[in-house]
Amino acid sequence: MPGRCLHCCLLSELLGGSACRGNTASTRDQWCDYNIHTDYTTVVPTTNVTREYWFNLERVTVAPDGRSRKAIAINGSIPGPTIEANWGDEVVIHLTNSLPNDLQNGTSIHFHGIRQFWTNQNDGVVSITQCPTAPNNTITYRWRAMQYGTTWYHSHIGLQAWEGLFGGIVIHGPASANYDEDKGVIIMNDWDVNTVDELFTTAQKDGPPTLDNALINGTNVFGSDGAANQTGTRFNTSFTEGTSYRLRLVNAACDTHFKFSIDNHILTVIANDLVPITPYKTTILNIAMGQRYDVIVKADKASTAKNFWMRAIPQTACSENKSPKNIKGIIYYGDKPANPTTIGQSYTDSCSDEDMSDLSPIVSESVSSSPYYNSSEPVSLGKNGGSLYRWKLNSTSMHVDWTDPTLLEVYRGHHSWANTSGVIELPHKNVWTYVVIETTLSVPHPIHLHGHDFVIVAQGTGTYDGEITTLAKPPKRDTAMLPENGYLVIAFKTDNPGAWLMHCHIGWHTEEGFAIQFIERYNEIKPLIEYKKLYQNCETWGTYENKYIVAQDDSGI
Repeated sequence: MPGRCLHCCLLSELLGGSACRGNTASTRDQWCDYNIHTDYTTVVPTTNVTREYWFNLERVTVAPDGRSRKAIAINGSIPGPTIEANWGDEVVIHLTNSLPNDLQNGTSIHFHGIRQFWTNQNDGVVSITQCPTAPNNTITYRWRAMQYGTTWYHSHIGLQAWEGLFGGIVIHGPASANYDEDKGVIIMNDWDVNTVDELFTTAQKDGPPTLDNALINGTNVFGSDGAANQTGTRFNTSFTEGTSYRLRLVNAACDTHFKFSIDNHILTVIANDLVPITPYKTTILNIAMGQRYDVIVKADKASTAKNFWMRAIPQTACSENKSPKNIKGIIYYGDKPANPTTIGQSYTDSCSDEDMSDLSPIVSESVSSSPYYNSSEPVSLGKNGGSLYRWKLNSTSMHVDWTDPTLLEVYRGHHSWANTSGVIELPHKNVWTYVVIETTLSVPHPIHLHGHDFVIVAQGTGTYDGEITTLAKPPKRDTAMLPENGYLVIAFKTDNPGAWLMHCHIGWHTEEGFAIQFIERYNEIKPLIEYKKLYQNCETWGTYENKYIVAQDDSGI
């Protein structure tokens, strides 16, 4: 079965190509011996190709919107380099931590949405799958690209992801609609002249702070158009009339739910997260923290204008930003960009997901109506003994130990868990697990599960009444919105042994304990652990921590 795919991938390598296309602009659904209907959960091409990357994490001074501040960057850039591979490739990333020694500067990389199928130790979550990697040390992650589409990587310690340690991931494969040119990843993230670490004290004491700007692919302006004191530059990209473009959208924000649009243009949505879907058209796209959408845009408006605004609009229903109307890029037809005069698409301010009826996966799941685990996980908010805000999921506010990750505990044979670690054990193989997440608070939350795609069984406002929205062809993804005063019911199959985190992807909430972890098929995890690698990383971290860090004061993830 994989022979012809192997041949075309190796030929692509010899010719210097970056992807085994196996298709043309008019046959995007084909991929060598495979196509868009191939069940990627059970079938993966064999390419015998390894994509290798070397990342160096440094403290830098940046001015993405023209205002200078300290940040951290991979290989000197924010966002960091895009990881690019083909469906079926092996991916290897070497991360060297070159941050200063005298600060709380451990690090990790989590590959958001990558299933890490039987490679749990490479999930990159401190206190769960590894200790933090200390300054002047290197860690290597290795995983296989068993899915295809668009996602991103980011640090999973503290608020480091929103200090600059993030970047895109593109895995080439078939597509559910044709296009001519791939424009690559477009990452949206909120930003402030102060660092998120500086703002976290305020977040814990008084609630989420209001950030003062946001970026599109690492750049934007600050200040009104035409104002003498406006700084920075806008993201821009060119269109050619008659060409169709694939845009790979990522919301990498700490606390901003965006609506994305391009004035006067229609978006054809072909994937959510790493799941190919039946294409549908829209003018406005909801994209929550951690979510990704692949869209195709037909360049067919050159006769009406030469420049159009690309907009990432914070939704005031759940997101506060001091520059809500100024987070824009430029689409231009012609030689060079200029500020457009186009009018934005109409929309209703909200923090909802795209409608479930639109998110129809090409490869659907057959979900059992008799799950092994079916339990409610209520969300609550309170304050700890230090009068600092802490979120709880299932009556637990996560607080796990950097120096004692879950996988180390599993390897040593421990089978009891501290109450504060929020552990749920799932011992059975290949059975469906339902999780009912409910809130009575007027705050929506993007819920992300590691190690799995999940099926959305039900989603809505009010109290969950046990009704299943659909089991026929339900939406499938890895990040979905828990509506305010509402519920989110997800289902996933226990097909991937490991310690897997589930958490809110609002940065402040993760740090304030909004998380639990599933210990899946405990008896099968130990043989998967590279103990020497895990132990040595923890040992160097312990030495560093004893010398430079006073105390851990957050959730640990």
